[in-house]
Amino acid sequence: MVVGEVAIETDVIIIGGGPGGYAAAIRLGQLGKSVVLIEKDKLGGVCLNRGCIPSKALIHTADQFHRLNDFEKMGIQLPQEKTAVDLNVWQDWKKGIISQLNQGISHLCKENGVTVVKGQATFLSDDRIGVETDGDFETYKFEHAIIATGSRPFIPSFLNVDGRYILDSTTSLQLKEVPPSLSIIGGGYIGIEMGMAFAKLGTQVTIIEMANRILPQVADNLVKEVIRNAKKLGINLKTSTRVEKAIVEDGQVHLHVFSEKHGTEVIVSEKTLVTIGRIPNTQEVGLNQAGIAVDEKDYIAVDTECRTNVPHIFAIGDITPGPALAHRASKQGIVAAEVIGGLPSAIDSTFVPYVIFSDPQIAGVGFSREEAEQQGYSVKTGKFPFSANGRALATNETEGFAEVIVDAKSHILLGMHMVGADASNLIGEGVLALELSARVEDIALSMHPHPTLTEGWMEAAEAVLGHAIHIVNK
Repeated sequence: MVVGEVAIETDVIIIGGGPGGYAAAIRLGQLGKSVVLIEKDKLGGVCLNRGCIPSKALIHTADQFHRLNDFEKMGIQLPQEKTAVDLNVWQDWKKGIISQLNQGISHLCKENGVTVVKGQATFLSDDRIGVETDGDFETYKFEHAIIATGSRPFIPSFLNVDGRYILDSTTSLQLKEVPPSLSIIGGGYIGIEMGMAFAKLGTQVTIIEMANRILPQVADNLVKEVIRNAKKLGINLKTSTRVEKAIVEDGQVHLHVFSEKHGTEVIVSEKTLVTIGRIPNTQEVGLNQAGIAVDEKDYIAVDTECRTNVPHIFAIGDITPGPALAHRASKQGIVAAEVIGGLPSAIDSTFVPYVIFSDPQIAGVGFSREEAEQQGYSVKTGKFPFSANGRALATNETEGFAEVIVDAKSHILLGMHMVGADASNLIGEGVLALELSARVEDIALSMHPHPTLTEGWMEAAEAVLGHAIHIVNK
């Protein structure tokens, strides 16, 4: 810091304008605080610009294209000439979605008095931050700060992501042609989502996963339908397999992989996508100079108010231990803002929902059966298949089921999970039920509209009680 330099004073500095950072900034503005939001790229962060939103746009496009195969049996006659997806046109559509959301966030920040600064921020001390902007350097003095710098893909040292042959989650969404073949390293949710999407667009996909099955973090009974559909799409699932090296040769990627069952093999594809995991962005913001501690994996530990070990500095989102989910970051951002604003706010719930946009979708909140039993609960479960649901049959989306996990003694709901069409939207009922410590009777007695997929929750709850109407009770 230059001697005699004048620092710009503000109540709160926020580093990072992703789902957590901008939510915190807007809430602080509502609470009357002066806020400077520093973002080195575009508002919305990875989620909006390079992750959640564009990937779901691709998945939706692939789903729509794939469903053309089912039109004839519904009586819809299509032209005989071959249909195709033009990713050049899709890229323009994607950019329009992102631009609209970017503008919306900018407008909300402006309307709530948030000053947005584009630049790279670094702590100079525990009450000052330096920001490098285009050819300039500014210093800000703050009373409170929120770190919301997010995460980035983890790339092993032997893989060179060049954006042409070897891709990460960002560059895979910038493709302008559907690749003839694609190998995906990592069978977690990103790998499965992207793999199934490209398979529906006509790509020959191979997914390589070190664990003994894909989606290893999800309960086994929830994954079976996805595995079945992946195989129907022609996806080659190489589980219990590790990648040892990658060589780009003659315009193709040669992956050398090893498994106990097959030994060493070489998988050749036009492109390779790396989706092994993500790591926190905590290395380039000068945490040491502010006295902020990180753990052995570079995550910042926080309390229920999102405070770091430096009480007036907060951390939210992917840089804190826990699932790297945009909705979790947003909730943490609002909590941090309200604590700074003097309100009694905290992260006082363990019910963080998850959604996987596979085919069929998987969504859940709370314990799986196995997790509940490990916690010492005596468990009852109820399951209702969508093949017995009128709405699912009428829309040709009969795969999957709704499942409720219940404490056998108190009948309090411990978990709600769904595999099937629109599970991503239907899980909201489960989150609310668990937050309210609802009993299974509360779901069963609540009138659900017909014909809808939400009836699956009601019937699953009735199954626990032994009187589901549309399945045989056992």
